[in-house]
Amino acid sequence: MADGARYSRALILGASVISIAAMMPESGFAQTADQAAQAKPVKPKQAKRKPAKPQADQQQANSSVWNARAQAIVGVQALDTITAAASKTEERAVDALAPVSVVTSSQIESRQASTVGDLIYNVPGVWVQNRGDEPSTSINIRGLQDFGRVAVVVDGARQNYQRTGHFANGSFFLNPELISGIDIVRGPTANIYGSGAIGGVASFRTKDIEDVVRAGERWGVDAKTILGSNEGRALGSVFGGVHVNPNVDVFAGGIYSTQENYKDGTGYEVANTGNRLSSGIAKLTVRPADGHEVKFGTIFQEDLFTVGQPPRKAGDPNTTNPNGTLSLGGTSIYKSDVKNYTTTLGWKYSQPDDQLFDWDSKIYWNRTDNDQVKTAHTSVTPSTYCGGVPGNAVSGCIGSRRGYLLDTYGVDLYNTSRFATGDWRHAVTYGLDAFQDQVSSQDSTGTSEITTPGGKRTVSGGFVQWKTNYTSMLEVISALRYDNYQLSSGSTSTSGDRLSPKITVALVPTAIVTPYFSYAEGYRAPSITETLITGSHTAASPFDAFFRCPSGTPGPGADSTFCFVSNPNLRPEVGKNKEIGFNIKKNDLFIAGDTLRGKINLFRNDIENFIDLVNYGPALGGPGGPMPFYQYQNIAEARIQGFEAETMYDANLWFFGLSGSYLNGKNVQNGVGLSSIPPQKITTTAGVRLLDRSLVLSVMWTSAIANTDIPANYLPATSFDLVNLYLQYQPTRDLTLNFSVENLLNQYYRPYALPAGSTTDTQNDVKWASAGAGLVVKGGLKYHFGGI
Repeated sequence: MADGARYSRALILGASVISIAAMMPESGFAQTADQAAQAKPVKPKQAKRKPAKPQADQQQANSSVWNARAQAIVGVQALDTITAAASKTEERAVDALAPVSVVTSSQIESRQASTVGDLIYNVPGVWVQNRGDEPSTSINIRGLQDFGRVAVVVDGARQNYQRTGHFANGSFFLNPELISGIDIVRGPTANIYGSGAIGGVASFRTKDIEDVVRAGERWGVDAKTILGSNEGRALGSVFGGVHVNPNVDVFAGGIYSTQENYKDGTGYEVANTGNRLSSGIAKLTVRPADGHEVKFGTIFQEDLFTVGQPPRKAGDPNTTNPNGTLSLGGTSIYKSDVKNYTTTLGWKYSQPDDQLFDWDSKIYWNRTDNDQVKTAHTSVTPSTYCGGVPGNAVSGCIGSRRGYLLDTYGVDLYNTSRFATGDWRHAVTYGLDAFQDQVSSQDSTGTSEITTPGGKRTVSGGFVQWKTNYTSMLEVISALRYDNYQLSSGSTSTSGDRLSPKITVALVPTAIVTPYFSYAEGYRAPSITETLITGSHTAASPFDAFFRCPSGTPGPGADSTFCFVSNPNLRPEVGKNKEIGFNIKKNDLFIAGDTLRGKINLFRNDIENFIDLVNYGPALGGPGGPMPFYQYQNIAEARIQGFEAETMYDANLWFFGLSGSYLNGKNVQNGVGLSSIPPQKITTTAGVRLLDRSLVLSVMWTSAIANTDIPANYLPATSFDLVNLYLQYQPTRDLTLNFSVENLLNQYYRPYALPAGSTTDTQNDVKWASAGAGLVVKGGLKYHFGGI
């Protein structure tokens, strides 16, 4: 009943906003013919800069960009945004025959996000796993995450960083202030994006010159500041660009932000959740010939923070279990300095009258360098192994250093050729991609080298996709992808390859409702860590130091709670996804100029050879005792199925949308639920545009119900209601004011399951720093400078 009431409240909120808007004067709903024409989505074409008239071409290109921004202000829907995420051919998101969601630049601007998760928490089928004391993000799509199951790309560059610890096994560092747009594709339907994406693709586009230089301007600068509560939040950013001439653009910017430790919804100050983040970005765009564009981009980020949690005191929130036992023990604490580098070089070519060539090519490099110094141990007892300071031979000694370094080198190139045969229109896209991960780790007194082992993994492949359309009756997309991987470290090596097909069939693709069916397979190679991890999990106290691992970690204090065991015989995962979808689009539904957009999907993803961390071995101390070994193993099959919906009605003066997802996932072999299945959720979005649309008021209410069908050694996520309020006011063309209230109800929430410290635990915040921030109030100001 409580969960049903939660959903009811979310629906009632949206209905209330609709009622308020309905009582407003009818004149507020009117739209001129010119406005209606402007709101029609137009596929953007590359500006043609012919030598004979470069200035006119430049103005035309700028005008298109500013018109797109103006459309966002008056309410062009996110699902009308042009995206290439699903098929690498440009189309509106609502027309894509795949479960695609888009977060636009105007939505990003209004939310004043502190984390990437603040931008995508409302997307159906998508959750994030965050630690409050580490400013990185792990994305979960349709119950799949970690080790590259979700392909995360920033400006086309893969983000593959991973380290073993009390966090997700795969995360990335990206300041949300850098982001201009986000495309999310759920499921392996976008297998042309490369190997591994059996969960989906999250593609991030960073800011560029069109975000700061307006129509008619030669140069532009945007300066922004944001201040917030809970606690001491502040951000400053400056981005600028200049059209050096019609064929050369230069763009650059920088960000600095800071926050202190925040309080969760119980009012408890979560230690080490403060951080200092700085970022810089630069891009150079050159158009050497008609239709050609070469872009060089580089991003540098440095994140300073402290990861790990001290012990809590009896009486602190969430320390006493219902049976009276305490959960107080902390973790080792490390002062961390993460540097992230992303460099890309791309070359595009497109001409409207060239049907044979429409190509996009890119090479990239991404480095994540995490340098840590241990500052606290789980006890204050001096260690003989550490020379008299606290520590042990597994997690290291206070004052010692450890580091994790990942370099990813990649290439991605593809071309689309178009032709027609009778009433059939065809687009054939074909390409190649490859990346190589080079991982190294070092630990002067601990065992990070074996719990996050070094090595090299090379993944490559090629694909061909045939997209054909018959008048307005039928659209078919078929594709075939080949993947190959090679993994090596020391004397261990493994490899594999596979062909993965895809077929999608849609009826009446231009109708109000377009039904389609899709079958797609995806292929994920085992990661270096899954294959080679070994060594001890350190004991936090003498009471859980059960034995010495067979790997023989030396020295006193190396007794373990359990041991990791490598598995060089791991087989790749294969996802086989069946999907039924419905795209919904209707203009002028109730009044002139209104729009209805929606996407509804039902799916089942059967994953063969699913790789999971398995606890096994003879119980220590007799039946019921802990089992001593953990190893990544293939299970015969995992099955994840569910329902997703995303809808939005926009009447220009007001808007209302509902989105949500229901997921169920099990280990088919034993019937036990998967720990990675997130809560069920429904999000209500509603808002009004006032004062000639210069003032936008909106609310987003996400109601989440925890998934309790999980393994016995996991704690379920919390159920919660997350209510956020947003206000954006543009009193002049150059000045924008933002105000937001996050977690209005000041609720304690943790949207993902996590391992239990013991069978009696009902929470594990101390080891995972998992709860989100309580009530946060922010205010922001952005001012634009520009000239000709």
